[in-house]
Amino acid sequence: MNSAVLSFKTPHAFADAEIASVADGTYSYQTPDILAAVESACTRIAPLWPLQQFVAVNPFLGLRERDFADACEFSTRMGQGEMLMPPSFYAEQYRLGNIQEADISQALQLTGSKLPLKQCLLDLQDLPSQDTALPGNPCYTLAEHLDALRGSQWSLLITDEISKWCAAYFDQGQSAWRMPWRGQPLYAAWRRAAAFDRTPELAGLSSFRQTISALPEQASVALSQILTAMGLPGDRLDDVCHRQLLTIAGWSAWVRYKHWQTSPEQSQDALLQLLAIRLSYDYALLSALASRQEILTWRSHWQDAPQSSSQANLALEVRHVMQWAYELAKQRPLFDKLASGIAATSAGHVDRKNLQAVFCIDVRSEIYRRSLEMQSNTIETLGFAGFFGFPIEYIALGHHHGQPQCPVLLKPAFRIRESVIDADVGELREILEKRWLRKRLNRLWKGFKNSAVSCFSYVEISGLSFAGKLLSDSLGLTRPVVKPGIAGLDKAIVHRIGPVIARQRGRLIAKGPVVETGIALGDRVELARKALMGMSLTDGFARLVLLCGHGSTTVNNPYAAGLDCGACGGHSGEANARVAAAVLNDREVRAGLAAQGLTIPKDTWFVAGLHDTTTDEVRLFDLDQIPHCFSEDLLLLKRWLDQASLLTRQERAPGLGLARHDAATLLKAITQRSRDWSQIRPEWGLAGNTAFIAAPRQRTYHFELNGRVFLHNYDYRQDADKAILSLIMSAPMVVASWINLQYYASTVDNRRFGSGNKALHNVVGTIGILEGNGGDLRSGLPWQSLHDGKTLRHEPVRLTVVIEAPAEMIEHVLANHAEVRQLVDNHWLHLTRIDPLDNRCYRYLKPQHWQAVTDFGKEI
Repeated sequence: MNSAVLSFKTPHAFADAEIASVADGTYSYQTPDILAAVESACTRIAPLWPLQQFVAVNPFLGLRERDFADACEFSTRMGQGEMLMPPSFYAEQYRLGNIQEADISQALQLTGSKLPLKQCLLDLQDLPSQDTALPGNPCYTLAEHLDALRGSQWSLLITDEISKWCAAYFDQGQSAWRMPWRGQPLYAAWRRAAAFDRTPELAGLSSFRQTISALPEQASVALSQILTAMGLPGDRLDDVCHRQLLTIAGWSAWVRYKHWQTSPEQSQDALLQLLAIRLSYDYALLSALASRQEILTWRSHWQDAPQSSSQANLALEVRHVMQWAYELAKQRPLFDKLASGIAATSAGHVDRKNLQAVFCIDVRSEIYRRSLEMQSNTIETLGFAGFFGFPIEYIALGHHHGQPQCPVLLKPAFRIRESVIDADVGELREILEKRWLRKRLNRLWKGFKNSAVSCFSYVEISGLSFAGKLLSDSLGLTRPVVKPGIAGLDKAIVHRIGPVIARQRGRLIAKGPVVETGIALGDRVELARKALMGMSLTDGFARLVLLCGHGSTTVNNPYAAGLDCGACGGHSGEANARVAAAVLNDREVRAGLAAQGLTIPKDTWFVAGLHDTTTDEVRLFDLDQIPHCFSEDLLLLKRWLDQASLLTRQERAPGLGLARHDAATLLKAITQRSRDWSQIRPEWGLAGNTAFIAAPRQRTYHFELNGRVFLHNYDYRQDADKAILSLIMSAPMVVASWINLQYYASTVDNRRFGSGNKALHNVVGTIGILEGNGGDLRSGLPWQSLHDGKTLRHEPVRLTVVIEAPAEMIEHVLANHAEVRQLVDNHWLHLTRIDPLDNRCYRYLKPQHWQAVTDFGKEI
C-alpha cells in the first residue's frame, strides 16, 4: 500500500459537506503516520498472560522510560489509572506515626521538591480525601465526551460489544459453538459480523451496519479514513490511539501478549486491528449522532496542549513526596536488621552440613526457610530462582506439546517429556490408551451435561446421585475435580511418572509426530555448572541437597496459576526440581563438572521436592532412586520437614483467620481451605512483598522478615567477572519488580489495574475474567488478594533492592543493561547496597554517588 494521503467518502446521514466543514481538512494522515502512532501506543500497553499461565506483569511496563513522578501525571491524564494512594491514606499514616517528619524531610530531599516540610503537611490536610482526575483533562474518546454531555452510556456499550466479540474470536476451544470468520484477521472478521449485529442500532446508533460496511476492508486504510474524519491534531495521534486502546485495556493487553515474543511488526499489526474496531464505533457516533458543536468542542480539547492546573500539580507533588516518605519509613526496620546481620551466624558453626535446602526466592519461602533452619545448626538454606536454571518445556504424559517451565522473560531451550518409570513399550501404550479413553469419555459426559438439549434431562436422571459428592466438596473433604496433571491415571501409576532427561527422538504418543526431547550431555554439564554457580554453591556440599520448588493447591480459582511459581511461568516448580536433581545426580555430569574444577562429593545426593504454599506440606520425589546409604539422612530430612511445616502453619494461621490449634487440627483446617470451592482467600500469595535481597544467607539468618522479602543467595567473592550479578539484576530482580508493581498497582487503583471483586468474576474461556457479566477483560489482582475486609494486607510500596557487593560491580551491571538502568534511574524501585567492609547500607543516587541511609541531612 502506498503512503499517499487516503481520501474517503462519508456514507451516512451526516452530510459530506458538513463533516468536512468540521474536520475542514486541517489534519490528514499518511500510512507512516498511522503506523508510527500505533507503534508508539503499542509500546505503552503491558501484556496480559492467560489464566493457565497467569504471571505477575508490571502494568507500567510501557512507561518505564519515564520517571516515576512523570508517569504518575501521564497515567492520570491519559485515564490509564492512579499510581498514588489518595491523600487520606498518607494523612492517616502520618497521624498514626507510621510516617515521621524525618521521613518526609528525606523524601523532600530525594525527590528534589522545593516544598518546605510544614507547607507539605498543610497542603496534605487541605487536599480532597479521594483522588480526582486532573482538571482540564483533554484525553477522552468521542463516546466519553458524548456521555459526559448527554448522560448517555455509549462507552459502556462499546466496551461490552468489543469484549463480547473478542471473547468469541480468541476462544481456545472452551466454547461449544465455534464462531465463523475466525480464519480472517481480527478487524476483517469483526466487520463481517457487524453487518448482522443490530445491537448498536437498537441502542440508538442509527445506520451503524451501513456505516461499518462502507469502511475499507483493510484496518490501516480504515484507520486513516476515520482519523482524517475526526480531524484531531497529528502531534497527538499517539495519545489518541493510546486512549482508544485504554478503553478496552484488558483486551489490548491480551492482544499484546499474543505477539509478545514474536516480531514487533506482528504485535503492532494485532493492536492496529483492535484499534480499528474501537475507532469504528467512535466513527459511527461522529457520523450519525454527534452534533457539529459537540464535535468541535471535543476536537478543541485535543488541540489544546495538555495543561494541568497549579492546584493539580501541587496535589500530585505532595502525594509523590508522601509516597516516598511512606516507603522510607517501611525501609528503616529492614536496614537496621541488615546492618547487624553477619554477627548472627557465629554460634554453633559446623564444618559440613547435613542438609542444604535450595528454595525459590518467592517471599513465601522465607518463613519456611527460617522454620527449617531452626531444626538444627547442620541445616543451611539457599535462595535461587524456582526454575533452578533449567529453562524447559515440560510435556505431560501422552501430550504432543508442553508448557514452558521458565520465567516469561526467557524461552524454553529444551523439551523434557514425561514417562512412566520402568514401563516397557507395551505397558506404556496400555497406560496411554486407557488415559485417553477416560478423557474422551469425560468430554462426552461433560458435553451431555452442557448440551442445550440434554442438560435438563441430565439433572432429572442423575441429579440426586451427586448429592454426596456435592456435600463432601462443599465441606472441603474432597476436591470438586481431579488435578489436570493426573486426570485419567490410576493412583498406582501417578507415583511412577517422572521426567526423561536423556536425549531421545521418537513419538510422544502413537501416530504422533517424531520429536526430539531430553538434554544432551554437554548441555547438561553446562546447565548444572551455571545453576550451582548461580546458587553460590560450588563447595562445602552437604550429604543431602534438597531442591525445593513450590506450587499451590486450590480449587475453583481462576487465579490458581498466579499462586504457583512465577519463575516457572505460572506453573509449579516440581518439573524443574526433578530435572535439576536428576541432572546433578548424573555420574557423567559430575565427571564433566569435575573436569572444570567443580567437584561434587560422591556422598552428596540431590533430592527434588515441592513446597505447597497453601498447606505448607513438602512432598519429596523419586525416593526409590536414592541409594540406601542415605536412608538415615532421608528419615531425618522428613522429620525436619514435618516440624518446619508445622511451625510455618502456626505462623501463618492468624493471617488466615485460623486459631493456633494443635498440629492435626490446624493441618485439617488448612487442607479444607485448599479444597473449598467457595474460599476467596486460600492463601495470601505474595501479598506484602517489599524487598529483594541478594547477599549471603548469613546476612539475613534467623531474622523474622515475615514473608515479605525475596531472598537470593549471592557471594560477590565468587563472581570475579560479574556474570552472576548481571544475571541476578537482569532476571530475578526484574521479575521481583514485576511482581511488586503488579501488587502495587492493584492496590492503589484496583478499578483500573486490578480485577475487582472476586465473588463477581466470570471466566472467559482460558483467557481471563470479567467482573460481572460484561465489560472489559480484567487484569491484575482481585481486591480479596490484597485486603482482608478490614485492612490492607499489601502495603503499596515500590520494591527495595539490597545487594551486598562493591559499588563498582553494581554500577558495571547498570552501565551494560539499559532496561535495568531504566528501572533504577527512573525510580521504579529503590536500589541500595550493603558495603561488606563497614556493614552499612548505601542508597544509589547516580553513578559513583551513594548515600548512607542514615545520612538524611547531608548534601546529595
